Amino acid sequence: MGRPLFAGPTFLKTQTSNNRPYSNSNRESVKTMSENTGPAPSGNGKKTTRHRYQKYGDNPTAVRETDHYQHEYVESFVDKWDELIDWEGRAQSEGHFFIDLLKSHGKHKILDVAAGTGFHSVELMKAGFDVTSCDGSAEMLVKAFENGQQHDLILQTVQADWRWLNRDIQGKFDAVICLGNSFTHLFNERDRRRALAEFYAALKHDGILILDHRNYDAILDVGFSSKHKYYYCGDAVTAEPEYVDEGLARFRYEFPDKSVFNLNMFPLRRKYVLRLMHEVGFQNITTYGDFDEDFDPLEPDFFIHVAEKEYVE
Repeated sequence: MGRPLFAGPTFLKTQTSNNRPYSNSNRESVKTMSENTGPAPSGNGKKTTRHRYQKYGDNPTAVRETDHYQHEYVESFVDKWDELIDWEGRAQSEGHFFIDLLKSHGKHKILDVAAGTGFHSVELMKAGFDVTSCDGSAEMLVKAFENGQQHDLILQTVQADWRWLNRDIQGKFDAVICLGNSFTHLFNERDRRRALAEFYAALKHDGILILDHRNYDAILDVGFSSKHKYYYCGDAVTAEPEYVDEGLARFRYEFPDKSVFNLNMFPLRRKYVLRLMHEVGFQNITTYGDFDEDFDPLEPDFFIHVAEKEYVE
């Protein structure tokens, strides 16, 4: 432990407003059995079991636990993740938003704490940033490393749990980015506060946190409607909620080969996230709706918060 990855995939440690649930009862749940596909490396040097099928048990909407994401990002889902993202489409839709944002703040050393399959890490490295790619999923990091190699890049990857991030991450960073709706995998407030505090501690004194999430206010209060214009650009993939209440947003992802996967996430409201950020210690916070600072609160698909650590008198 204590060394980042440079040469190969070996990792460090690691309801609606009226309370009526939105549910698509005609949707068929994903398989709940698991299938071992061989060992994958873990942070302690031991082998961990790799699964091809997600596990939600007999009552999928009752699964509301932070640690369950480990059973969601199975090998077969991760292998298809880039079909959902569509790297080329995503790059065109985002443009240079994050690159320009980081440069405008004078930031260079970046910690990508939700690296996923590596899209933002790769884009930032190509733009000249010093990036450390972190994720809680070993499956995702394997894919991220492979994607980096396809772009002639060697990603520095670290497997870590956000709640103990600074146990496994060395040094301080100019910016921490937590993108891809990843923060919604934390199901209780204690975990969210702890993760934000760890992000805060990983930053230099004048660092910034960039964190995004879906517009759950609109989903909870109005209903789901997505333009799929910016984030999930894979035209052949369907991504939509099959159940929503104030404590759970269960999304269904269907791919062209008819394979189906799910993710259980906590529906974060915008003002709640802003309050948590302020209470943890972040100062000025600027919010963008689909990359625009001027927005109707119910219109964007995603919110992007830019929180500054530097103390403001």
